[in-house]
Amino acid sequence: MTYFPYLGTELARLREKNGLSPHALAQQLGLREVTILNLEDGKFFKPDIVEQILAYFKCRLAVEPLQDTNTIQCADASVAYKYDTLLPGMDIWCDPRKQQKALVEETARKLSESKPAKPTCLEICAGAGGQALGLEMAGFEHVALVEYESEYCEALRRNRPEWNVICGDVKDFSGKPFEGKIDLLAGGVPCPPFSKAGKQLGREDERDLFPEAIRLISEIKPKAVMLENVRGFLDPVFKDYRESILSQISELGYKVTIKLLHSSDYGVPQLRPRVVIVGIRNDIQGTFNYPEQLAGDPPTVASTLLDLMKANGWRGADAWAKTASKIAPTVVGGSKKHGGPDLGPARARKAWAELGIDGMGVASEPPAPDFVGQPKLTPRMIARIQGFPDEWSFAPGKTKSCRMIGNAFPPPVAKAVGIQILNTLEAK
Repeated sequence: MTYFPYLGTELARLREKNGLSPHALAQQLGLREVTILNLEDGKFFKPDIVEQILAYFKCRLAVEPLQDTNTIQCADASVAYKYDTLLPGMDIWCDPRKQQKALVEETARKLSESKPAKPTCLEICAGAGGQALGLEMAGFEHVALVEYESEYCEALRRNRPEWNVICGDVKDFSGKPFEGKIDLLAGGVPCPPFSKAGKQLGREDERDLFPEAIRLISEIKPKAVMLENVRGFLDPVFKDYRESILSQISELGYKVTIKLLHSSDYGVPQLRPRVVIVGIRNDIQGTFNYPEQLAGDPPTVASTLLDLMKANGWRGADAWAKTASKIAPTVVGGSKKHGGPDLGPARARKAWAELGIDGMGVASEPPAPDFVGQPKLTPRMIARIQGFPDEWSFAPGKTKSCRMIGNAFPPPVAKAVGIQILNTLEAK
């Protein structure tokens, strides 16, 4: 992990601005091409190589205090690449764990000096921001969002520059500085340990972060806890582990409930069942109730996407809409090991085909005016089906975007649960 998730990206932009490929730059510097690629992808952080690249382009790092801008400044005064701020007195090359610790302490200090007007939320495993956006709409203010993958961190910062995104491993994140200062601890702990696609290894899966969530509940002692996961978490094979998790939260002093929610009940045009665990601290007077299903039928795929299908003048859009008059199957995100973007395995693609959608891939643009056949969805269309607003952006490229979107918690569902938690905390 690097302290600056943007640095690799900005080095790549600097190289591209100067018209060099990774191979050409590597030849100029006497390095291997894979070294340049790994550095730009954020897979490692070698100060000497960064300095070598900057020197080649006649650039330098300009490190300023927290309130100012840190930039890569080049001889061409018109070029200035902004990236993260650096805490006062910290060295850019220091250990990432020390950097995260310092950032956490600085955040906790500011929280002690000036508590936000709105109820506070600290979120782990923030992903592309679906849960965070929903909780923001419910009325919570995020004190910090912890996310491991740098591309997800970039997306969070790009969509909400004011959010305090801590890009690092949640296993290295200490909740002790936040003890007694947080209203809601939320998180979408990784679902592969409990999904059929992830082989359902449960507690034996190294990606299982429920133990870290339990640790943070113990350290932070928030007024409320909200953890979400896939339907597979309710499978009989996980009965003992599930009961252990719920028991541990209860023993920490919380009234714990668990329920399977269907996203279509809350205005999302797909089924998408998700397990939501809510814990309310025992000293809170209010009683938590899961949100009621919205009145009326959920929006259909057609009503959600028709304007986007018509965006390029497709003459067959209205006829297609008659086929797409139901909600969608669950949108899938896949993993880094997954190939190109598509709408899931054979059974899912069959369900999409019944809605007049070709699930074998993802399109870059809506259908052309004279298009004939079943259209593919674009990433923006998939994001709408997931409940994201059109202005929410994801990673460049269809594969990365679709992975971000498909792995997200639908914002409308997070909002509905968040409102109920907020009502519980404010009850007298």
